[in-house]
Amino acid sequence: MTTADVDSERPNGQSGHGPADDFEVFRDDWGIPHLKAGSALALARAQGHNAALDRAWQLETERHRVLGATAAHLGAEAVDWDRFARRARLADTARRCYDRLAPETAAWVSAYVAGVNAGLAEGAARAPEFAAAGLAPGRWEPWTPLGVWLSTHILFAGFPTKLWREEVARRLGDERATLFATDGPGTSGSNGWLLTGARTTTGAPVIAGDPHRFIEDPGVYQQIRLACPEFDVVGLAVPGVPGIAHFGHAGGVAWAITNAMADCQDLYREQLRRAADGGVEALGPDGWYAVHAHTETVEVAGGEPETVEVVETDRGPVIIGDVTGEAEGDAPDAPVISLRYPPRVTGDLGFDVLPALLRARTVADLDTALDGWVEPVNVVLAADTTGATLHRVAGHVPVRPHENRLRVVPAHDPAYAWREGAEPTPRTEVDTATGTAVMANERGLAAPLGIEFAPPHRARRIRELLGTPPGSGARKLTGPPWSSADMAAVHTDTRLASSRQLLSLLAWAPDLGPDAERLRDRLLLWDRHMDADSADATLYSRLRADVVHRLAAHPALRPVTGDADPWRSAAYPPLFRPWLAAVPRIGYALETLLTVGLLPYEDRLAIVAASAEAVAATPAESPWGQVHRVSPWQALPGSTPEEVWPGLAGDHDCVLSTSSVPGITDLFARGPAARYVWDLARREDSLWVVPFGASGVPGSAHHRDQSELWASGRLAPVTTDWNLLHRTEESTTTMTTTPGPTVSTVPALRPAVHEQKVEGFGVVRLVPVDPAADAGLLHGWVTEERARFWGMADHTRAQVREIYEFVDSLPTHHAYLALRDGVPAALFQTYEPDADPVGECYDVQPGDFGIHLLIAPAEGEGAVKGYTDALLTAFIGYVFSDPAHLRVVVEPDARNQKALARMVRVGFELGPEIQKPEKTARLAFLTRAALGLA
Repeated sequence: MTTADVDSERPNGQSGHGPADDFEVFRDDWGIPHLKAGSALALARAQGHNAALDRAWQLETERHRVLGATAAHLGAEAVDWDRFARRARLADTARRCYDRLAPETAAWVSAYVAGVNAGLAEGAARAPEFAAAGLAPGRWEPWTPLGVWLSTHILFAGFPTKLWREEVARRLGDERATLFATDGPGTSGSNGWLLTGARTTTGAPVIAGDPHRFIEDPGVYQQIRLACPEFDVVGLAVPGVPGIAHFGHAGGVAWAITNAMADCQDLYREQLRRAADGGVEALGPDGWYAVHAHTETVEVAGGEPETVEVVETDRGPVIIGDVTGEAEGDAPDAPVISLRYPPRVTGDLGFDVLPALLRARTVADLDTALDGWVEPVNVVLAADTTGATLHRVAGHVPVRPHENRLRVVPAHDPAYAWREGAEPTPRTEVDTATGTAVMANERGLAAPLGIEFAPPHRARRIRELLGTPPGSGARKLTGPPWSSADMAAVHTDTRLASSRQLLSLLAWAPDLGPDAERLRDRLLLWDRHMDADSADATLYSRLRADVVHRLAAHPALRPVTGDADPWRSAAYPPLFRPWLAAVPRIGYALETLLTVGLLPYEDRLAIVAASAEAVAATPAESPWGQVHRVSPWQALPGSTPEEVWPGLAGDHDCVLSTSSVPGITDLFARGPAARYVWDLARREDSLWVVPFGASGVPGSAHHRDQSELWASGRLAPVTTDWNLLHRTEESTTTMTTTPGPTVSTVPALRPAVHEQKVEGFGVVRLVPVDPAADAGLLHGWVTEERARFWGMADHTRAQVREIYEFVDSLPTHHAYLALRDGVPAALFQTYEPDADPVGECYDVQPGDFGIHLLIAPAEGEGAVKGYTDALLTAFIGYVFSDPAHLRVVVEPDARNQKALARMVRVGFELGPEIQKPEKTARLAFLTRAALGLA
């Protein structure tokens, strides 16, 4: 080990935009970007740049969400999210996870960020939302994509449901805590299915499905193609995140996911108190102890700033309540609750998996990569061109008591602590007898990992449509062969199986009047399809809503529906109140509440009869599509979504899961955020669609051009022939003309001060350290035990950054990253001895030039024989490339015998020991003459 502060003047570097850094942008007839680049890093940069051009406003919104800064331009309605984001420490967790990425993944993510930053100014100029909000685009940090992923999925595991169970248990008794856990559709889900080659017209597998998310404008998924010499993948990307995580087709292998509905986050009831010094203490298993606490300010457009106290205990950040135990509204006995979630605990968000997915060639490759997946916990279906298939759960579910999954548990009791490791991820074989596998968030493969799942209706209906009726006992292939084009018939199925219990009670409802009798007869003859042109579907929805409200008013449920108790309404921040809203809970749990014994059977019959009379008394013939319309979310106050499609079919328990809220509204905000069909026989026969279009720019020709396809259940073709695409001018040239920092945030994209091929080792490039971008990487290196002689073991990331910012300001000292074939391999620093404290410890000669070297962890001689010697060859070659440098000076710690032996081995002559403030060092010298260069 040696060390490095970099040389006296920065030599002219080589161009950072060689052939491997170039990229091209093509678009198909739907405006979908197809990106081609000479390397994976350049492609990541191209993807970030494209996202900035097509989705600038969306990216800016996501960046603010990560930081908890949305209220600064969205106003008071956004304060609650900002408070949560700050208190949950989303940004800090993203930084922590970025710092622990593998170096090659960090470089890949940073390349994406470099592309975003290079394109944001142009993208913002295209997006009218910036002017409307009076906002200028901000700068992305290397860790921002991890924050986007984290903020997008932090609520996916549904930890607020535990607050609801606490309420139910408190009001109805512990035995009723899971009364509303009907495998109910209150949480968002998805459909996915796989047909083996034995079930298809081509003899190759087909994977299809649709993720159910909130419908956002622009959409949460972006259709994209990413191609470079290493891979060529089409799929659905998340704007703000590099790669293609959830739904992709790499030619040889394709994959898709649904939410596993696993429980992987815990809530702890904390006891906090203010210490005498003003700090905060928490009660733990061993008594009271000091915890982290600081305050942050949330700026609010049109309002006064709000102060947020951020407190973190040994369990996790406190997200509900404050130090005195009094939450917002001064509610009595309000709880103080902390959140424990895997990335905060482990520092791992699973991002190392993302580039591995792109490089996968087979199901086996994909399976291996998914072993490192963290969150959200998913059920995965995959297939490859050999016919191999995969059906597994992927993600991190902590090992802890079952009670943790159900309720809020006491923080001070060690019985509820997490244990080492993670729960095993279940897997199963795709049934070769039926040739199908289905995933629809039902209780099934992931059952050991969760509490509440989606009802089985969607999964059963998909199996039925595919020709394998559940319970049929068939052990042979049933149903006709399917093509990729046939999948739309499954995507758009509208049968509402969850209507059975309500209609059964209606059939037996006593003493109905004539109008109600006619309503009953009509609904019992209804085919139970929530079709857009069906007036019967509307009648059923009206009946269902009325039943929900009558149930809510029943004395047996009044304890959870009454609003007299201020504890529920005031104890929790508004962000969590949707999970505590009783009427939607009753609507989603309707099947169970009309089945179980909470209400006497006679009461259930009476409620349904009364609802039938009420609905029959106010007849309406509106078709379902007239009242069942989408209400997309848009991140701009006062924006009004355009009506670009006719009324829509489906409902929350249909395969076409356009999820209304029974008892609240027939409108829907959740639904298929995309649809896809991956054909393993011919990728060009694959299909896809999104609710709006490829562009997030209002007024663009491709802003809403897929809406009619999406609404009608049709899909657009996936174009793979480059000759059928349109090349654009959105290329490297665009990026290089965009103002930006002189040093790229991506080490591999920075101009090199020296490049040298070392035989049998690879190409070594020396690039300047960027203190801001590289602080996390360097902090990870210098704080390892193996780097104890470096003297920074106790430094924070911020302190490491400050040190290298100071080095960067000196004309006599410089710091470089050494890249081996593009991957950071070492820290190399140079200095002029007569401008350094070491110059006071020996007789400096003209031409002396000092160096330091720190080898990256997990590398060195244990990984590749002669690793350090190869790097030294390149470093010395760089130093002596300047004829003014006559002698290299090193001064490793005198105790570092390994470093001293290495110096002697490569030709250094040992000098005297010297006393420095931080260590006793041993000088060593290497002259040009010793290398035959004199």
